[in-house]
Amino acid sequence: MLGPASVSGVRVQASYDNPVAVVALPGAGRLTSPQLRRWLARSDVARDVPETPLYAGVLRDLGRRIPESGLGALRLWGQTGERPATWVAAADPVYLEPQRDTLCLHALPQLAPAELERLVVHLGSALGGDGFGFLRIGSLAYVTAEAPFATAAVPATALDGKRPHAYLPQGDDARGQRRLVSEIEMALHEHPVNEERAAAGEPPVNGFWLWGGGEAPPAGSERLPPLFGDDPVLRGYWLARGATCARWPGSVGRCLEDSPSGFVAVAPPGPPMDDLLDDLRRALAHGRLDRLVLRFANGLRANVSRAHLLRIWRRRHPLLEQGEP
Repeated sequence: MLGPASVSGVRVQASYDNPVAVVALPGAGRLTSPQLRRWLARSDVARDVPETPLYAGVLRDLGRRIPESGLGALRLWGQTGERPATWVAAADPVYLEPQRDTLCLHALPQLAPAELERLVVHLGSALGGDGFGFLRIGSLAYVTAEAPFATAAVPATALDGKRPHAYLPQGDDARGQRRLVSEIEMALHEHPVNEERAAAGEPPVNGFWLWGGGEAPPAGSERLPPLFGDDPVLRGYWLARGATCARWPGSVGRCLEDSPSGFVAVAPPGPPMDDLLDDLRRALAHGRLDRLVLRFANGLRANVSRAHLLRIWRRRHPLLEQGEP
């Protein structure tokens, strides 16, 4: 067992005899190196279940149960560093495109914070005070409620381009959600933000997708590998368990220096995928890692071990050819 490692000034006890890294590459561009593509082809590659959010895939890789409620509260906790004291649901801005006999959901994660702020302030003025509150933290929005109500289980980004009806809560518990969603849609109709977006050729924000409703769990203490990255749901999960999380340190090498016994990392947009994967390949080849789990933005998942280096006969993988990272 390796000794403790330092993560941003915090001493972390090593967690694994055989160092393992789980690395998500949601915004790191495309893989262009033929050498790295051949290296990945030797690994166990699979396509994840559709509609799997990043946090769900990472927790599954760690053998953890995905919380059934309170994901919105965890996301808020991850953003602010403080445990929410009230019931919270995440509220994702969406464009609900009318089609022949249904609606198609389009997530709008790139909505400018200034636009989101104007919409949230308007919703607070129009609908707040009746047991509901609205707030914006950075580029994300939330609904708080005095009386809990049923919400969807997954974020809007997991359903982008899909029909959302099958993912809506059902039954009597969903009445509060249906009422609030209808009121939000009416309040957003002809809002100046949407008029400006229409003039710029952008889709309107005609709804908010409410998901992950619930209260944050009590703060606890649980053994988890250090987390490097800014995904707010994962950060909230780590904070709720008293585990160490830090910002992306700039490179895979820094992650290994700070936690040689293994880690979870979410690479931010910017670093080229080839560079990140080459650093991980070298760490595996030199024995600094024993196993590696890679998650790509297109839903591919690669489980790579040192033993896979011996699969020299594998030079291509059909999933890498059909849906290359």
